[in-house]
Parts: sequence; structure tokens; C-alpha cells
Amino acid sequence: MMLTEVTAGVKISVVPVYEPYISSPLLDSFIFSYHITISNLNDFPVQLMRRHWYIFDSAANSREVEGAGVVGEKPVIMPGEFFTYHSACDLRSVRGTMKGYYTMQRVGEPDTFHVRIPEFKMEVPFAQN
Repeated sequence: MMLTEVTAGVKISVVPVYEPYISSPLLDSFIFSYHITISNLNDFPVQLMRRHWYIFDSAANSREVEGAGVVGEKPVIMPGEFFTYHSACDLRSVRGTMKGYYTMQRVGEPDTFHVRIPEFKMEVPFAQN
């Protein structure tokens, strides 16, 4: 299921996927990939500078991940264009959530702004019963 949110003219769409072939349930290791599309709805170019994630799982574990860019890039997204990337997250339980924000910058301007990443659920299919 795709989740979408728009902040300051930037649309974030997220699709999480459970990865059974690289997960190890007997070792409490559940891997989820997520596919993100960042669309620039503004009439000016923006650049993604940083990411900040809040990751929670049902085993009461939580962590924050913060750093420059995404997947080794700081993409510039022109008006009406988009940038797509894939990444992954490991959980120690069958359910969890992620949410966060990107720090963006209008190209040529010094100020930055935050763009919300919608909270999305990660749930192992056999746990949905």
C-alpha cells in the first residue's frame, strides 16, 4: 500500500515491502525494503540535503537514523520531476513503523526546510492474522 504526504510543495510517496528471502524469523530478524518517490510540485528546483528517520518495532525497540542525503546521493529535483530510491530496514519483531523527514533546500537559497515522510507500517504477512 502506498502512503503519500505533501509538505511545502514536495510530495513523498512510500511503499514498504516485507523481504521473506533475506529475513530470518528464527533469529528475530525481519527485513523490509521501502520504495520512495520524491516529487517536486514547486516551480523551483529543490535539493535533498539530509534524512532523519524514527524507527519503532513491536518489541519496544526504537532508534533514530540521521545522515546526509539518501543512498549516497543529494539529488536535485527540478520542478515537475521526481527522484526514486530503494532502501531497507531491519526489525527485531514482526511489526513496526517508520516515519521521519527530509531536510530540503531551495537551490540557490541558504535556508532549509523539512518535508515530512508519512508514517508507514511494516508488518510480516503471517503476523496479520
